[in-house]
Amino acid sequence: MLTGNDTLISHVDRLADLAGSAAMGYFRNLLEIELKDDESPVTQADRGVELQVRAYLDRHFPDDGILGEEFGQSDISRDHVWSIDPIDGTRSFLSGHPLFGFLLGRLNNGVPQIGVIGMPALGEKVIGERGGDATLNGSKIRVSSQTSLDQAILFVNEGEKVLARHPEVFSRLMTVGQTRRFGYDCYPHALVAMGHVDAVVDEDLQPYDYLPLVPIIEAAGGVITDWTGRALTLDSGTSGVVTAATAELHADLLNVVGS
Repeated sequence: MLTGNDTLISHVDRLADLAGSAAMGYFRNLLEIELKDDESPVTQADRGVELQVRAYLDRHFPDDGILGEEFGQSDISRDHVWSIDPIDGTRSFLSGHPLFGFLLGRLNNGVPQIGVIGMPALGEKVIGERGGDATLNGSKIRVSSQTSLDQAILFVNEGEKVLARHPEVFSRLMTVGQTRRFGYDCYPHALVAMGHVDAVVDEDLQPYDYLPLVPIIEAAGGVITDWTGRALTLDSGTSGVVTAATAELHADLLNVVGS
């Protein structure tokens, strides 16, 4: 629980450092790989990082619930719930690619209040607080001012899944934007918050993937919803997300991904 000069920001900052240090202890080392029921990989690194984060939360926030990718949920009906993705991008992590991340969010009555994107191999830590600021390593960041989809830098995350599940949407996405890139995981969303990328269309996300993104994008001045334009909360149950720097870009992309 919060005491003295401790604040939520100071706690999540420490947690990002803790998780990042733990992940880097495994990175580019020999790991045992298991496949989950959905055939996504999991390693002792994923589990080890989440266990360390859970231990910290149990010590400092014993009255809060937890939703974690590797060890499931506990007491998520409580007012405050933490969302943990210990290694967002396990496939990147396993292949030695540095664009894996750590995602942490805290929710108040199901609504994301604070979020962290940690990029341990890059030495970057993005934090956003609902109603407050978004920062990169302590310095304020802001989304771009781009309003024209024709001029936008657009990332399509999980492109092969978008193609397989929504081929018409994929075809439309391939005709919009001034620059299109394919990507994965959390970093393209962080780049929107930093102002380098204008928008991201994402697919196949779980709550622990998108809940930490919400306070970051909104605090940086951007917009993030599901593919229908609904707000993302603990109860969203969606897999598709649209992140955009401006309301104009977001509205145009909702038209692109809409059926």
